[in-house]
Amino acid sequence: MATTPLPATTETGPPPARSVLRDTAFLRLWAGTTASGLATWALPFVLGLAVLHRELGAAGLGLVLAARTAGFLAAVAVGGVLADRHSRRAVVLWSALAAAAAAPLLALGLGRSLLVMTLAAALAGAGQGACRPAFQALTAEVVAADHRQQANAAMTMAVRTSTLAGPTLTALLAAFVDVGTLLLGIGLLWLVAALLPGRGAPVAGSAAPAPRASLRAEFVDGIREARRHPWFLAGLGALTAVIALGYSATGVALPLISRDRYGTGWVMAAAMTAYTLGALGGALVTARRRPRSQGWSAFAGLALYGFAPLSLMLPVHPAVVIAAYVVAGVGIELFNVPWFTATQREVAPDKLARVSSLDFLLSYGLAPVGLALIAPAIGAFGVTPVLAVCAAACFLVPAAAALAPTARHFGRTPGPRAH
Repeated sequence: MATTPLPATTETGPPPARSVLRDTAFLRLWAGTTASGLATWALPFVLGLAVLHRELGAAGLGLVLAARTAGFLAAVAVGGVLADRHSRRAVVLWSALAAAAAAPLLALGLGRSLLVMTLAAALAGAGQGACRPAFQALTAEVVAADHRQQANAAMTMAVRTSTLAGPTLTALLAAFVDVGTLLLGIGLLWLVAALLPGRGAPVAGSAAPAPRASLRAEFVDGIREARRHPWFLAGLGALTAVIALGYSATGVALPLISRDRYGTGWVMAAAMTAYTLGALGGALVTARRRPRSQGWSAFAGLALYGFAPLSLMLPVHPAVVIAAYVVAGVGIELFNVPWFTATQREVAPDKLARVSSLDFLLSYGLAPVGLALIAPAIGAFGVTPVLAVCAAACFLVPAAAALAPTARHFGRTPGPRAH
């Protein structure tokens, strides 16, 4: 097993003078990631338009979206293993091409065959799932270590911009083209994601041929690597709890409270927009910010999401809810960017994609479980007690995770890295 590099410094010095945005290789990777993000966020919106146009029923929409989620979860672990076993650039290429191929199949099945649409959605989800750990590991290959925090901030800004621009651009295009054409456009975005990124630097130790274990054995090896980093296990547990409880609770409660307490849907729309804008601001901050205790700072940022469910518990002015969502958005990127950067720095390079796949597998995989449980809980106990429990979890679980060994600096001990 490859040894894990010694942790890097706490990065309290000045950030690198040269911007990563002047690096052509990174710009190609960033553009490909942005295209995949736009395609990912646009698809549910386009399928929603199909329901409005009576080309797809509500039950069919649920089935198609569930198939996409199932495809994602099935492929993300396999994609992580393949990205460590083979060229990460090749995994990005073939997984994005699979997602691109799913788009015309979705258009073909629209209004004709729900089975074809369901299978195509599963293929699209699989392509998206296999891409994610490969993109994460490819960033570490393309970008030098001292530029990675800035690069990860730029990546997350692309994701947040996609959440705003994807549905908006789709709505504008829907005035001129039909749903089938929009689905083909999503396929073109996946083609850009497949073809635009360049090849990264070779992974250390990967050039020499060696007998390969099974996919399962290599995935288990990735789990072993993750277990060697207490800060990673603690952070993954905290992130999963915040997503499964905090995100799920607010996802269910915000529409209800916007309708019943405020009598309008604009509070929900404003809160979600505020969250995305806050996340963009948080990414800008973390691009330049180098706190002394990086891990503690990140966990504090993650805990800020607790203000979102907290703001929904009491009959406060809508401005308070919107402000709470801004704070939550800032906080989530104060966690995400250092988290990704530390994972790229601390995890053994030849196991990075597998460890990253664990992140996506648990955080994305348990989110539907949280959504499935929160709604019945609200029906049984009421919205306020459920929100109180979820807010407490958002505050307390990251605080407990910050007490784990090596959590303070997202590494074993602060000090110079061995080369």
